[in-house]
Amino acid sequence: MPMISDTDSLAAFCQRLKTASFVTVDTEFMREKTYWPILCLVQLGGPDEAHAVDPLAPGIDLSPLFELMADTSVLKVFHAARQDVEIFLHISGTLPTPLFDTQVAAMVCGFGDAVSYETLASQLAKARIDKSMRFTDWAARPLSDKQVQYALADVTHLRIAYEKLARKLERNGRLDWLAEEMGLLSDPATYQVDPEQAWRRLKPRSTSPRFLAVLKELAAWREREAQDRDLPRQRVLRDEALTEIAVHRPTDVAELGRMRGIGKGLGEGRMGQAILEAVRRGLDMPESQCPAPPDRVDLPKGLGPVVDLLKVLLKMKCDEHGVASRLVANAADLDAIAADDAADVPALRGWRRELFGEDALRLKNGQIGLGFCKDDRRLQVIPTHPVEPEPAA
Repeated sequence: MPMISDTDSLAAFCQRLKTASFVTVDTEFMREKTYWPILCLVQLGGPDEAHAVDPLAPGIDLSPLFELMADTSVLKVFHAARQDVEIFLHISGTLPTPLFDTQVAAMVCGFGDAVSYETLASQLAKARIDKSMRFTDWAARPLSDKQVQYALADVTHLRIAYEKLARKLERNGRLDWLAEEMGLLSDPATYQVDPEQAWRRLKPRSTSPRFLAVLKELAAWREREAQDRDLPRQRVLRDEALTEIAVHRPTDVAELGRMRGIGKGLGEGRMGQAILEAVRRGLDMPESQCPAPPDRVDLPKGLGPVVDLLKVLLKMKCDEHGVASRLVANAADLDAIAADDAADVPALRGWRRELFGEDALRLKNGQIGLGFCKDDRRLQVIPTHPVEPEPAA
């Protein structure tokens, strides 16, 4: 179908979709040369029709689309929603609500970790997705009919996938599980980038508080610079250069200009001065305000085998209940549980505790064991019994 490229057609289409219980949504965007993603195409699917909307069409007003995304009576169905939702939040100031992410739903329903749209379309809609145009330049115009049809496939088969996943979630009583995950995607804080926390993206070469203080100020400066100039972080200054500056802490333009990855021209310009000011802020930061190294769980000696046992239990429980293990606990969670019964991790809260956390604590405390059942050739949980002390001679 031709793309919608004018405001009246978009308004009419969105008005028709407002009568649907759900719409399927996908976006195509570019961000290789920018900090903020450039929205190039929006695909919308309703019960009877699907269209691609051209956000780059001259004079088009996307307000009807944003109003539809904010309409709480219509469920918005995405696959791997995070980047799409971030785009809507950035350009409209509001999040699509309510949300349903078929990738997360598939994890809850036992389709594995981070299942692809192609897999869901194949298994649930019996459709084959042609990915030959995966690397299309979506900002180029005009788009061919083949490109538009390729893009629309990302919302047409999504209808069937959603309907089947929703029915399965209702049958197995896991709608609440999904709601908990959707709460994270529906929180604007999930998409906010705090420049003061940008240093945590990096891989520090030292845990020295003073080094981290300088690195924090440099990373915060780069984040703001990238946002203001709408450039990728690495185009402003590469990670390696930030780390080098934090290590050597130049105090003047000459020192900065001699550093690898900086050069005399950059060092003497506006950016050079901003870098030196960031270094000074890091050096002047009171010791009590210097950032601490990222938390790391140091396992007490001998707990390595306990973590290995917890991994086996996690795999067993997730296979048994048909849920992706990554959704229940990660490696850091298992380390934390092995070290502390009261560890503050998701695996020891809510439905995850019910499914895995309680037995994880019982296993590490010797109250249950794992055994191989010959009858069905599967592992199973086995209650343990305290060993009776031998009678005194």
